[in-house]
Amino acid sequence: MKKQIADSNVKYRRFTADDVAAAQALSLSVGWPHRLEDWQFIQRLGTGFVAENEEGVIGSAMCWGHGQEYASLGMVIVPPDCQGQLIRRQLLSQVLAEIGDRTILLSASPQSRPLYEQLGFTPFGEVRQHQGVVAHSRVTQLSTPLMPGDRIRPIGAADKTKIAALSSRAAGMPRGTVLAALLEVAEGGVVIESYDGMVGCALMRRFGHGYAIGPVIAPDIARAKALINHWAGSHAGAFMRIDVAGAGDLSQWLNEVGLMQAHEMVTMARGEPPLLDKNLHQYALINQSFG
Repeated sequence: MKKQIADSNVKYRRFTADDVAAAQALSLSVGWPHRLEDWQFIQRLGTGFVAENEEGVIGSAMCWGHGQEYASLGMVIVPPDCQGQLIRRQLLSQVLAEIGDRTILLSASPQSRPLYEQLGFTPFGEVRQHQGVVAHSRVTQLSTPLMPGDRIRPIGAADKTKIAALSSRAAGMPRGTVLAALLEVAEGGVVIESYDGMVGCALMRRFGHGYAIGPVIAPDIARAKALINHWAGSHAGAFMRIDVAGAGDLSQWLNEVGLMQAHEMVTMARGEPPLLDKNLHQYALINQSFG
């Protein structure tokens, strides 16, 4: 039975670093795998609000700016044993006011999509979450050879500006801030070079039950597979997650490798979605909040 919480007993305030532990407990209560360190990373990059009553934090919502024109919204959590719709709407109202006139991007579950549509969001794409443990034999069997002239190498200190530029092109909005933060916590990063220089990159970091691969940026799906294969091969036997934008052939290939599709989300925007570069694609997201 759902608890009946009077709205007058719920208070709303800004999310602070002191709320990270409570927010992580909240996310675990709804089946999200975020570690304390994952929440700390999320909180440092953004701003947000919590709902609380005499029992503590019972809801959260976060947002992150990407330049002057774009922002993303996520980590909207209200456990089902609360009067979720009322609390969720109030949290969203505060976050939307915080963001202001920017185009706002988010990933919505099928259950939450109607609420976001009521708030003026429209769908423009999809994200498929893949996860699992990759066997070394599967990686070897489905390995993707590099194109002539290509090579994969570790990221160097001189690459950071170029990687931020690649990410911004692929996402259609500024990514320098989030990429700089991600490079600080990443377990590793590689770039793929051709005769013309750097054409793609892929990062991997600790997340949830194991590792997360993303972003993966490349001019074509073959190079995206090669980048993903690098991390899947070097960490065969570990639990991995990758959030794939656009799905299609890459999603099917991930299933064959052993990273099975677990969830499907719809990407939505309030305002005009970013204009993407036709010659460079973000095949895997940093996560579903940052894009």
